[in-house]
Amino acid sequence: MPLPEQMIAIEIDNSALKPTQRAIPTPSANQVLIQVAAAGVNRPDVFQRKGLYPPPPGASDIPGLEVAGTIFALGDNVDHLNKGARVCALVTGGGYAEYCLASAALCLPVPEGLSFTQAAALPETFFTVWSNIFDRAQLQPGETLLVHGGASGIGTTAIQLAKAFNATVVITAGSEDKCNFCVDLGADAAINYKEQDFVDEIKQFTVNKGVDVILDMIGGDYFPRNLKCMADDARLVQIAVQMGPKAEINLLPIMLKRLTITGSTLRSRDDVFKSAIAGELIEKVWPLLESGKIKPVIHSTFALTDAAKAHQLMESSQHIGKIILTVLEYELHHSHFRRNTQPAA
Repeated sequence: MPLPEQMIAIEIDNSALKPTQRAIPTPSANQVLIQVAAAGVNRPDVFQRKGLYPPPPGASDIPGLEVAGTIFALGDNVDHLNKGARVCALVTGGGYAEYCLASAALCLPVPEGLSFTQAAALPETFFTVWSNIFDRAQLQPGETLLVHGGASGIGTTAIQLAKAFNATVVITAGSEDKCNFCVDLGADAAINYKEQDFVDEIKQFTVNKGVDVILDMIGGDYFPRNLKCMADDARLVQIAVQMGPKAEINLLPIMLKRLTITGSTLRSRDDVFKSAIAGELIEKVWPLLESGKIKPVIHSTFALTDAAKAHQLMESSQHIGKIILTVLEYELHHSHFRRNTQPAA
């Protein structure tokens, strides 16, 4: 079927999300064009909408860091993928649209048995969790992991992956429902940070030993409290700073306990770095998804043109797991019918 000239995309206009029409992009030599069936919604998208997380140079101004769909067109240098292949992909932007460019090196096959909606929930969280917990922090079997924000997309992924590789997992979350969900998902303990002091709870749970790895998205005054939760030779990985980037640091515990403090952001890393993660995911994680041992946790889906409502839910923090946008145009296209693509009012 021929490629249409225009697509619906969601653009940022004065910190608001609005449907618009854009020209469909053309893949460069090492890219593919994906007809998007579903796209993940992530906290960095909210920060970008607010002007706090601009896209890196060369990236699309359209938000959206992960998509799933079928390959519609191939760049000249792409010879390991085929048109029509079912893929999910990590992208630097452009996901909130009917068509999206992706690096061919960052396209992964949709795991057997998973829908496009489920596959769209994978790239951003699984790349992030694998890179930070297993590569950067080197979590080992038998060690204890503390995840702040256990009911988030990152958190629910971290719980399942850490348990799959035989670690003990403790999480923090903001309600009893979220805590209970995380325990049902596999967490060994859950701390309601609104009612309990997580420092005291960690000391009790570990019999004053502390945890070996912390994955933190909060920052701010969590940093000095995290230091109190860490065992000798423990590693803290900072991947976001929802409560701010500044904290007062007592250097003595870092020295005395030989702590490692590190952090990362994924979006600005080059394709060589990201493709190495993709290779590890295909080898070590995709079999777990295909066997059903782990699964993406999806709270809600919204139509692409309702992206603003999806962001409202994200900002309310009432969700557990992932929020996904689904693209009606994909279904209509694959039914050999194309609607009039006028943007919503």
